Amino acid sequence: MSHFLLEASNVTHSFDYPLFMHIDFKIAPKECVAIVGRSGSGKSTLLHIFSTFMQPNEGSVSLLDRDLYSLDDEAIESLRRYDVGIIFQFHYLFKGMSALENIEVATMLSGEKIDEQILEKLQIAHLMKHKTSELSGGEQQRVSIARVLSKKPRIIFADEPTGNLDKETAALVMDVLSDYIQTNNAALVLVTHDEKMAERCDKIYRLEEMMLKEIK
Repeated sequence: MSHFLLEASNVTHSFDYPLFMHIDFKIAPKECVAIVGRSGSGKSTLLHIFSTFMQPNEGSVSLLDRDLYSLDDEAIESLRRYDVGIIFQFHYLFKGMSALENIEVATMLSGEKIDEQILEKLQIAHLMKHKTSELSGGEQQRVSIARVLSKKPRIIFADEPTGNLDKETAALVMDVLSDYIQTNNAALVLVTHDEKMAERCDKIYRLEEMMLKEIK
């Protein structure tokens, strides 16, 4: 068994034009790795390839010791339900439900219990009865992060998770994510424009000129 949670080799992808070529990447438990690069460089596409949502034109991705794109739909669905956490810039909460009900959806599917400590750390414990429409954007984003963490994923993929947050809340979210991966032997792959957030990671890669280069 590999001691990496994710290993990608020779990943190449294009749409109407080549996006990136021959990308190798790996991440171990308790590691936080940031991928930076200008808009349109392919960061989000790369994240989708790593996180089960898009098969690359070439190359292989091994996620939790499984060759990702040789798995059937059921196995991929199971990975998404139990092992993979995805945090987007926009929160995708269920409207008309309370904050608590939104988080319960994830824990019911994964068979976990809601971790009150995560709610406390994200400073949203007092908001659980509120409907999502009554929450500010920053509160909604923290509820969506609590929803992801509550299912206890082994690896988290975060696409600009602090993009819409003020500095203080962004720092709080990074504290909680860093703490989570240390405590749960998990890993975090962070795509961001925010150099300050990237600097908090163990490694930083830049995606430019179709290559992924390690810069820290």
